[in-house]
Amino acid sequence: MQLMSRLSFAVFTAIALAVVAFSGCSAIPTSGPSSSQIEKSASTANPTGIQIVDVTDEVARKLFSERGVGDFSAALGNNSSFQQQLGVGDTIEVSIWEAPPATLFGAAQVDARGGAANARVTVLPDQTLDGDGKINIPFAGELIAVGRTPTELQRDITARLKNIAHDPQVLVKLSHNATSYVTVVGDVASSNRMQLSARGERLLDALAAAGGVKQPVDKVTIQVTRGDKVASLPLETVIRDPHQNVPLHAGDVVTALFQPFSFTSLGATGKNQEINFEAQGITLAQALARAGGLEDSRSDAQGVFIFRLEDAKALPWPTLPVRTTADGKVPVIYRVNLRDPNSFFVAQNFMMENKDLLYVSNAPIAEVQKFLNVVFSVAYPLVTGVQTFR
Repeated sequence: MQLMSRLSFAVFTAIALAVVAFSGCSAIPTSGPSSSQIEKSASTANPTGIQIVDVTDEVARKLFSERGVGDFSAALGNNSSFQQQLGVGDTIEVSIWEAPPATLFGAAQVDARGGAANARVTVLPDQTLDGDGKINIPFAGELIAVGRTPTELQRDITARLKNIAHDPQVLVKLSHNATSYVTVVGDVASSNRMQLSARGERLLDALAAAGGVKQPVDKVTIQVTRGDKVASLPLETVIRDPHQNVPLHAGDVVTALFQPFSFTSLGATGKNQEINFEAQGITLAQALARAGGLEDSRSDAQGVFIFRLEDAKALPWPTLPVRTTADGKVPVIYRVNLRDPNSFFVAQNFMMENKDLLYVSNAPIAEVQKFLNVVFSVAYPLVTGVQTFR
């Protein structure tokens, strides 16, 4: 009997030791930090400078408005008027008429194209704009042609000849266009240069001229480079919103980029994996659904977090001073409390970004349950051994 009491004491001692060993130990399996551990990461003493921001309707709206600043209509303008401007390398034909009796251009010839017997025109040899952007007209001298429209150049030549020719009339025609082009490259069927005309070609015209995109429309981003301006939008947005189908200018570069955006789902969600989404973006609510939702048996509905490297000017940050990474980004943890019914409306306005990390922490009771499972897995063999010995 005394031996049995000693064995029982040994069993309970083993259980107590297991409790002590595991109560403050990190050996218990877990999928990531708890909500309290994440909250501590925003301490001012933390050298990483993590910011924790509660996702509210105001925060979601501000972040969404920042996304809309770079649209094509705002960045590139929507003026549909087109003027053919001459550039270095363009070749032009200059025709000059003089009213009878023509005296300046003795080599006048009959203009068979005009159909009139007395219509006389001097057609000068084709000229290519040189590196200085100039052309040379007999009796008028050098004229700057670069950056001028054919109509403007006609007026310049006429003004030069007005006092030395008899009622001169001038026609300037672009015979070889070397500069009024838009270059289309990237994930298109055929990269090419599309010539611009007075019709005023738009962005989707350029993509159509290149044979369209090779990838699904919802996975393609369109980038337009104009001088030192660069603007990007999902192709699906350009198709859906006519205001984004902006007129193109000479020298524009249109690039179709295949960008399968993705976020990573970790923690107490239905799926722990990288999940692709469309280029026009998805909301947090959609992201949670694609990740399989929250695991009812272990998730903490108050512990839904989005880890992101955010632009330094995106929000007024709660923790000062604001620390940034080497590339000027702020490490941010956005926190969502799904126990609050209002948060489901906010989740429909909060947009996910490429490379976001969606994490759902375990509920405290789930951690306790795992701890008890460890304790009983140690105690049960001892109890079984005592009963067998007995």
